[in-house]
Amino acid sequence: MIVVDTNIVSYFYLPSDYSQRVSQLYQHDSVWVAPSLWRSEFRNVLTLYIRKKLLSLEQALLIQEDAESLFLDNEFQVTSTQVLALTSASTCSAYDCEFVALAKQLSVKLITQDKKILTEFPDIAFSISDYLEI
Repeated sequence: MIVVDTNIVSYFYLPSDYSQRVSQLYQHDSVWVAPSLWRSEFRNVLTLYIRKKLLSLEQALLIQEDAESLFLDNEFQVTSTQVLALTSASTCSAYDCEFVALAKQLSVKLITQDKKILTEFPDIAFSISDYLEI
């Protein structure tokens, strides 16, 4: 089990330079968990793709549905206390700290390509490549 942030989810469902590595990540560990926030963040990514005419509404809805299936029973709530404690000890956003808080709560690794998270929380946050090399 690993916590993945919304960027990892996006790379899994939408073409990017990281898509192949994210597929390898999924093959390595297919139990992905995330705070409920991932849904809203992923909707924003899909909205951008719709507005740039990279996806139709129908395509975006199918992708969202598939992603929600991936996280069925794997979404968690984190407390404001957890998140705000992490934001006060870092320069990361509260959004980013939700993923960190969940990884800490579950005692699992957070997989992200976000440089700030990787720098601020090296004890729990790993890049795709670093995680696959462990």
